[in-house]
Amino acid sequence: MMAMTENKTRSQQLIELEEKHGAHNYHPLPVVLEKGEGVFVWDVEGKKYYDFLSAYSAVNQGHCHPKITQALIEQSQKLALTSRAFHNNCLGEYEKFITSYFGYDKVLPMNSGAEGVETALKMARKWGYEKKGIPANEAKIIVCESNFHGRTINIISFSADQDARNNFGPFTPGYISIPYNNTTALAEALKDKNVAAFMVEPIQGEAGVMVPDEGYLKKVAELCKAAHVLFIADEIQTGIARTGRLLACDWENVRPDVLILGKALSGGVYPVSAVLADDEIMMCIQPGQHGSTYGGNPIACKVAIAALEVVVDEKLAERANYMGEILRRELNNIKSDMLTLVRGKGLLNAIIIKEKNGKTAWDVCLKLAENGLLAKPTHGDIIRFAPPLVINEEQIMECAAIIKRTLLSFE
Repeated sequence: MMAMTENKTRSQQLIELEEKHGAHNYHPLPVVLEKGEGVFVWDVEGKKYYDFLSAYSAVNQGHCHPKITQALIEQSQKLALTSRAFHNNCLGEYEKFITSYFGYDKVLPMNSGAEGVETALKMARKWGYEKKGIPANEAKIIVCESNFHGRTINIISFSADQDARNNFGPFTPGYISIPYNNTTALAEALKDKNVAAFMVEPIQGEAGVMVPDEGYLKKVAELCKAAHVLFIADEIQTGIARTGRLLACDWENVRPDVLILGKALSGGVYPVSAVLADDEIMMCIQPGQHGSTYGGNPIACKVAIAALEVVVDEKLAERANYMGEILRRELNNIKSDMLTLVRGKGLLNAIIIKEKNGKTAWDVCLKLAENGLLAKPTHGDIIRFAPPLVINEEQIMECAAIIKRTLLSFE
């Protein structure tokens, strides 16, 4: 433990360490966390908070879930990594488990969400050339405005976020951007015979929990099928029970051609992502054409199986749906000039904050932290509320009361 200097708190010291020695690519709330359990986290001074971000929906199963951490511990003591130069005894078991769980022929295991997206895009192009017959190097992929799929050069090439794009060019060609939640625009873009795929978030998370109209995903799937175009669903944030169904696409009984998963696929204890598709698509990728040193490593396999078992065993999709309805009801009952809109599905929710007396969503989040609840603004005026799915009714009511008390303190 560091010695206190100049009467600085340990939190202040640790934040200054990051400022001095780390890249300034994030702007976190001034809270330094050191422990988590279930829906709670504690800072280095011992203050307890409700976690209402869930590491961007990576800890759906709650912090340090005993079953998941036990799987991590046990496998890490036996075999952590072989690379894919050799087989390991966990990969086949995991591949059978996850493909059965989500109903696909094959899975390609990766680590981060962005890697999952890159994998799906490469796969779609390969399929476009080899199965659809698109001329070489002319494949196009349709995406939506205000998307967030990651931060690689390729992915930011079709981002509308100027912070993500400025001074990172030149960008990768081959993308068509259309408005989200607009099937007319999609139908028009699909007239281009060189389109291989349409990739979309079923609910746009980073954009501020933008929920599309009912029937949007169903129509998307129909249009893509008619145009012989792959429908890719990025369910990295919306999947694994977050929205009140196992997948957000399940709300409309839609099955994407390519499914991208990450974040809560490991319950937040290890980087695990996956791309699922049937043989006609997946078998376009042959040895030497794509891979990852850590993808499909034994720890990841065991952790992901445990994480997915927890979702079923603890009925987390049903819980998310029920708790989300309670949370939105309570938020809608708050009478505050600052609160202009509540939206969401399951336990992926957001509120829009109207600036008052110079106080913004950032100030609201600072006050929420002071009152024992952690959340983070996005796009300046939006606060996302996404607690771990293990939260119970008493806790959700207490959190709603904290949010109400916080907002009313600005009146």
